[in-house]
Amino acid sequence: MLMAHPVILRGLVSEYETLRDLHAEHGSPNAEQRLQDVAYTLCVSTGTRDIDTALIAAHRQLLGVRPEDDSLLAAG
Repeated sequence: MLMAHPVILRGLVSEYETLRDLHAEHGSPNAEQRLQDVAYTLCVSTGTRDIDTALIAAHRQLLGVRPEDDSLLAAG
C-alpha cells in the first residue's frame, strides 16, 4: 500500500482536526465540503473507510516519524 508522506499526512490531520473543532459540518457549505474532502483524503491516504479509523491510522503512522524524514520518497 502506498503511504502518504509524513508532512502531507500531518497537514491533513491538522486541517481535519481544525475544521472539526470549528464545527465546519454546521458552517457554510464551503466549510462543510472542505471537511468532507479532507476526511475522504485521509481515508484514502490511510487505506481506511471511516474518518475515526483514518485518524487512528494516521496518528500511528506519524509516531516516531520526523517531519524532515523523506525516506519514503527515496524508493530505490
